Amino acid sequence: MSVRTQRAREPARGVTPPLSVAPMMDRSDRHFRRLMRLISRHTLLYTEMITCPAIENGDRDYLLGYDDDEHPLALQLGGDDPSALARCAAIAVERGYDEINLNVGCPSSRVQTGNFGACLMREPERVAACVAAMRAAVPVPVTVKHRIGVDELDRYEDMVKFVELVAAAGCDRFTVHARKAWLQGLSPKQNRNVPPLRYADVHRLARELPDLAIEINGGIRSVAEIREQLVHVDAVMIGRAAWDDPWMFATVDRAVFGSTAPAPTRVAVVHAYLESIGPWLAARAEPRRFRGPSPTVLLRPLMNLFAGWPGARRWKRALNAKCQAPTQLGELVELAAELERRGGAPRQPSSEPAGLDVF
Repeated sequence: MSVRTQRAREPARGVTPPLSVAPMMDRSDRHFRRLMRLISRHTLLYTEMITCPAIENGDRDYLLGYDDDEHPLALQLGGDDPSALARCAAIAVERGYDEINLNVGCPSSRVQTGNFGACLMREPERVAACVAAMRAAVPVPVTVKHRIGVDELDRYEDMVKFVELVAAAGCDRFTVHARKAWLQGLSPKQNRNVPPLRYADVHRLARELPDLAIEINGGIRSVAEIREQLVHVDAVMIGRAAWDDPWMFATVDRAVFGSTAPAPTRVAVVHAYLESIGPWLAARAEPRRFRGPSPTVLLRPLMNLFAGWPGARRWKRALNAKCQAPTQLGELVELAAELERRGGAPRQPSSEPAGLDVF
């Protein structure tokens, strides 16, 4: 049976959102997701990658916790055991997640040791079995995030073979990081920058397999670039640019999703975000309780809210001070109002922060 015949018999689940924020290690926690949801109501959000052993043996409330208004929200899983992935997918759906995504893009040596991430591109049959098991276990979309290729297995034909095998198992969307990965010799950071971007291969994939939902990821940093990519593919995933310049998403509901609702203001976003972290800060003051995330973790999603804007350095200095002494947070709302009134022509946001892993 051909891939297209199989897809006609088992139609994709859900509707592919045209824009998403990538799963990013040490960034895509519930607090950053809360900020992004305040800026954009429609963009699909992802958790960090969470491994199956962590979910099966760890604190699920901590690992899988989220706020109700984060929807639509996808969980990215790391693993290579179909049975374990199916169990974890079912646990996630019971907790209300809207999509399950399998990580087949992370090239780190630690992930390779567990035989998941990018090294699974060498085993498309295993990936297909994982997708089939998860799709049988849950009613929500099951998707895969992968690379163009790995090591010498990087021809366009190799990627097509991978995609066709996994599509036949029922994968509902393919998110393609438009770079290959080197499993040895490059660090995760280098794997995000050294291999060249190959957008043309992803565009060709979408063109030649029109029955599949294809999303592109890698190096896209503006709304104009998002709209340009959407001419060729079904969806765009943004990683580092969302952290470096989250306010870029203030216009996407209108420009990408066609919303007629008014765009948010930075003042309103800051006010609502600070309200959302208030209980977390209060819990830290109570004795003999789990102290939860530090003020730095709670406030850092706001750090780049004024990226490229006059007063951005002043904003960061104020936030750094509050990280050390998180009192009188209303001063941040007042500062946001002052900076927003000043306005001006936005400048290019600062470069990528150290330690950001997005695959």
